[in-house]
Amino acid sequence: MILALVATTGLHWAALQSVAWTAMLADNLHSGSFCDAVTKTFDGQHPCCLCKAIAAGKQSEKKTEFSFQSQKLEFPPLAEKIILIPPSQFQLLPLQKHSAESLAQKPLLQPPREFFV
Repeated sequence: MILALVATTGLHWAALQSVAWTAMLADNLHSGSFCDAVTKTFDGQHPCCLCKAIAAGKQSEKKTEFSFQSQKLEFPPLAEKIILIPPSQFQLLPLQKHSAESLAQKPLLQPPREFFV
């Protein structure tokens, strides 16, 4: 599943590009200073053969764009009418007083006092 995720998001191209940049930076460090090697590696005007192959691979892997057409949802009319039928027996329950005092209960056992002294 991880490989499928990597392939669909294009992370394999990023990994290959990182390898190409590392190799280019190492090659450019042999011929000049660090600043020159970094500039030459990342300016985009001096691509190596691996960078060209990566660019060609990305171009050949063109993603097809999906066209989404929103359509109006149409529901057929109901042939039958909806009829609500009340229950045959209905009983009102008496109101109960629900307050904090009525819901409070005293604990069944008193806490041990020796731990609090």
